[in-house]
Amino acid sequence: MTATFPRQEIFIHDGLEIAWLDWGGDGECLFLLHPNGFCAGVYAPLAEQLQSLFRVVAVDLRGHGASETVIDEKKLGNDDMAADVLAVADHLGIEDFNLLGVSLGGGVSIEIAASAPERVKTLILIEAIAMPGDSFNRPNAEVGNLEPRGPHPLAVGARKRRVVWPDRQTVVESYGSRPPLKSLALEALEAYVQWGFEDRADGQIELACNPETEAVIFDSNRHGPIDSFNKLSLVKAPSSVLYGSESDLDPIWFEKQAAILGVEAERIDGSHFFLFEDIPRATKIICSHLEKENNE
Repeated sequence: MTATFPRQEIFIHDGLEIAWLDWGGDGECLFLLHPNGFCAGVYAPLAEQLQSLFRVVAVDLRGHGASETVIDEKKLGNDDMAADVLAVADHLGIEDFNLLGVSLGGGVSIEIAASAPERVKTLILIEAIAMPGDSFNRPNAEVGNLEPRGPHPLAVGARKRRVVWPDRQTVVESYGSRPPLKSLALEALEAYVQWGFEDRADGQIELACNPETEAVIFDSNRHGPIDSFNKLSLVKAPSSVLYGSESDLDPIWFEKQAAILGVEAERIDGSHFFLFEDIPRATKIICSHLEKENNE
């Protein structure tokens, strides 16, 4: 099929520039929310497959992509990001929509579905970062081996992330040669690098998401994963919970999410980023779950 290049728009909400990509279309709206450190553009290959069925809108969560840089923990809560997404929907005149979130985007999606239940038609949570408070005491949880005040290992890694690169091809070759992005489909990796880096005046490129933003979100106690988990009981939309068979996260998180939502957690072959590992498969997964939930 011929891909439709998305329209990028930016407006001001809560004093910040918030950006999104809109692929247009006449179908029901499907909002897509990305993982921490990523950007809306990582969904481009998927959106191109889905745009004949849905109006696909992917939002750059605050501090990410073309949205304004934010490193203040007080402004990086999941509730703040949820309010941004709802403001984008208001700006576009979209009253209700389907919603899919991966990782951080899943936590934000829970906040949206809980705070505006009349607007979310269906909810798909993929490796959503939302866990009960006792997760910090579980030995197998991603954060389970941390001291309460110790730094999150992913925050430590984020702060070491290289910011400036000579060109996009170099980034693709580097990221594609090592975990965690090695498993991504090439088109998804290229889309992330295309939209997740900015051109510099000196001819080089620079990460659009400040590594400190990513690190602060991983480290933050300001309305994060536990708070979002506690909102699950307020979700009214038909929901799906999916997780990767090779994920390094504790599957009990997803099983507990699913139990509260009254569904069975579904295990999919792949890593934490399985949705971006096989685009044709991801398209089928999304379509089948939206069809199932809309028929319930």
